[in-house]
Amino acid sequence: MNGWEVAGDHIQSGAGGSDNDYLILNLHIPGFKPPTSVTGATGSELGRISFIFETICSADCVMYFMVDVNRKNTNVVESWGRTKEKQSYTHIISKNASFTFTWAFQRTNRGQDSRQFIRDVAKIYSITVTNVLDGVASSCRACALGSEQSGSSCVPCPAGHYIEKETNQCKECPANTYLSIHQVYGKESCIPCGPGSKSNKDHSTCFSDCTFSYLRDNQSLNYDFTNLSGVGSLMNGPSFTSKGTKFFHFFNISLCGNEGKKMAICADNITDVTVKDMVAESEDSSSLVGTFVCQSTIIPSDSKGFRTALALQSNSLADTFLGASAETTLGNISVETEMFPSSQRTIPDVNFFFKSSTLTTPCENGRATVVVVRCNPTKPGQGDISVPSTCPVGTCDGCTFYFMWESAEACPLCTEHDYHEIEGACKKGFQETLYVWNEPKQCMKGIALPEKRVSTCETMDFWLKVGAAVGAFTAVLLIALTCYFWKKNQKLEYKYSKLVMTANSKECELPAADSCAIMEGEDNEEEIVYSNKQSLLGKLKSLATKVSINIIIFVDTVSLI
Repeated sequence: MNGWEVAGDHIQSGAGGSDNDYLILNLHIPGFKPPTSVTGATGSELGRISFIFETICSADCVMYFMVDVNRKNTNVVESWGRTKEKQSYTHIISKNASFTFTWAFQRTNRGQDSRQFIRDVAKIYSITVTNVLDGVASSCRACALGSEQSGSSCVPCPAGHYIEKETNQCKECPANTYLSIHQVYGKESCIPCGPGSKSNKDHSTCFSDCTFSYLRDNQSLNYDFTNLSGVGSLMNGPSFTSKGTKFFHFFNISLCGNEGKKMAICADNITDVTVKDMVAESEDSSSLVGTFVCQSTIIPSDSKGFRTALALQSNSLADTFLGASAETTLGNISVETEMFPSSQRTIPDVNFFFKSSTLTTPCENGRATVVVVRCNPTKPGQGDISVPSTCPVGTCDGCTFYFMWESAEACPLCTEHDYHEIEGACKKGFQETLYVWNEPKQCMKGIALPEKRVSTCETMDFWLKVGAAVGAFTAVLLIALTCYFWKKNQKLEYKYSKLVMTANSKECELPAADSCAIMEGEDNEEEIVYSNKQSLLGKLKSLATKVSINIIIFVDTVSLI
């Protein structure tokens, strides 16, 4: 009744005692030795276990892969049901501790007296574990030399240093790059950080320092998410199992800051002891998950009659920060615009992209998480975290999780474009200028409103008085000029009349008559005819006379001058 047995190029499950037996295969690893490239680094991959397997089943068989850390608690990492084609699975080790890896195969979970599924089998073709303590090397690679002298011994490079090809000396990676844990030879082993991120001091990881800048319409929007650097939490639900057990999905999110340290912690079997106390008591406890985004399933105490709530299935959803961007796509991760309600403001959302190195059967490329950070001045402080209405558990496919974090702290910093001035009325020679924020206000912190400004001014009454005075002066001047020219015109008319009379008197001087006596038969009475109507010839003559007189006056005036 062997549990597992060797079968040529692979090992396979044995017959067992019954079809519902668990056939167990254990592999114990005493510890891991970190690669020389990450000596002193924190939060890096120390090793990985990879295995190739397949299952051939005619019933409801299941194969489990489990991990036990420091012989304290065995947790199921992944499971595969029914027939599975030949495939590879990899599990990342990020904690230096003693590990026991377990493979368990069960043909069926139904108890039977007879053997019906004896031919159902699980096969493992290879198991590879890297960086095992006191293990052997599977290959050789270049190392850094202690000095430039040939033949000197290999030395480990400090954290964040790569091996320069020309000299085989350790050299620090450029700024905002992180060192690959699989390749440290050559400058190409320094991988650039994503948008909106920077590397930590030892170049072991990239993180967001809680600042972000975005250029829109030739205007720079600067964000400061420092007040969101703490851990944000969300519990949604409730949900119910097929048997009616109530449970909730609990999430912790560590958005930015903290020099890239993963502050989001989820723990199994939560009691009245706080997570912080549990961390202090046992830093290597396998029930703790420290990452950027983690998830736990919470069963309330009233659901199963427990004294306290229980937390189960704690796992990491994001252990690597990829970058922050105002775009909705980064690499192969996208945010659908209709996933969350559209914003009523013109401020763009900032999307934080994460990924998890933990591979699962439905997620061959690992899991991904996107946190959409939205400006909402009506939600001060930490604000609110929500999930898409179409995906109430945060994911629709189990591989990509989406969260929206709304807060006033997610608004850009205030600039001079966010306020305008209002000029008051001029009172007693002074005018006040006030500065107020644009409505609606869509910024936080940054510059403050300028102080009230007071300046001298001239009131409208003053200018009315000035205008009235000028008008009165102009009127008086016009009247005076009118009188002056009228009087002068009178003098000219008088002179003109006198000249006309003088001219007419000269024309009327005739020779003396030979006789002034009245002839016989003539009447002594004189016939006098008065006519006020001047003939056309007379008018022309008068006009000619006036012109000639004017010319004479003008000539006389010139001669006098």
